[in-house]
Amino acid sequence: MKPSRDRNRHQRQEARDRPDAGSAMRPSGRRPAGPLPDERLPVILEVLPDEDYALLDSGSGRKLEQYGPYRIIRPEGQAIWRPAWDEAEWEKADAIFTGDTDEEGMGRWRFPRVALGETWPMRYGGIAYLGRFTSFRHVGVFPEQASHWAHMRGLIEDARRPVKVLNLFGYTGLASLVAAEAGAQVTHVDASKKAVGWARENQEVAGLSDRPIRWIVEDAVKFAEREARRGNGYDIILLDPPAYGRGPKGEVWQLFEHLPGLVETCRTILSPRPLAIVLTVYSIRASFFAFHTLLRDALAGMGGRVESGELVIRERSGGRALSTSLFARWVAK
Repeated sequence: MKPSRDRNRHQRQEARDRPDAGSAMRPSGRRPAGPLPDERLPVILEVLPDEDYALLDSGSGRKLEQYGPYRIIRPEGQAIWRPAWDEAEWEKADAIFTGDTDEEGMGRWRFPRVALGETWPMRYGGIAYLGRFTSFRHVGVFPEQASHWAHMRGLIEDARRPVKVLNLFGYTGLASLVAAEAGAQVTHVDASKKAVGWARENQEVAGLSDRPIRWIVEDAVKFAEREARRGNGYDIILLDPPAYGRGPKGEVWQLFEHLPGLVETCRTILSPRPLAIVLTVYSIRASFFAFHTLLRDALAGMGGRVESGELVIRERSGGRALSTSLFARWVAK
């Protein structure tokens, strides 16, 4: 998964269909005092095909991807155009997700060529991890995030000091592994015990067991609020929340209702020398500008810059780009 050098989503696996929820509500009153951060938009961050991952083709509501040794077909509502490749190429797929095509619906995998095991080895930037066929169509990684991983790695390495990273809604942990491999101390939070278990497996597979990663199974909002009460701080905060879901104790998460409060809490747990907040939202029916404004308002008086846009994956078949996610990120400088 190779991010484009000069041009600076998602559906959820089972862990994300039972996401973190908490008490944060839509905030009231005025935004924080002070001038708004600078802004840069729209920004398109794209991932190019490489030997580890490639979007081979897309169209007619589907996408054909190469994950390591396997060709995989999954539903893709954004692909409203026609495929560039003929059906013979698509018929070479090793795995096809069938069943419920709803964004968060369950289904099953069909293996037309040979029965495959549930788990297989994958790599990103030299970091090994486990791909896995799940009933929620996902395979344990969201490759469009590679642009954010590369950016975060650069911030950590350029800081030349100890860096603390908080990964909320951390899923199977690839972002946490990238941060740890770059030298950061990482706190990984997800409400799903299953997802955190998978993330810990990935740490073992990657040979990073000696790196300082705290694996926490908890509601993301409650964890952030408790960190604020304790006075703890982080240099980089990653946020990748779902649109809707229920927490482990039945808490309801609604993106537009609960995200603003969580973003404000994240401001309070930034360290005295913060580096970034990165917010990614799967391509729901919204504008990236809404999340741009939310983050920029919440960080009024902090200086820095908010840059926002979309995450896209560039096809190998014909050079088209498939948009997968909206994002907004604040960088201190």
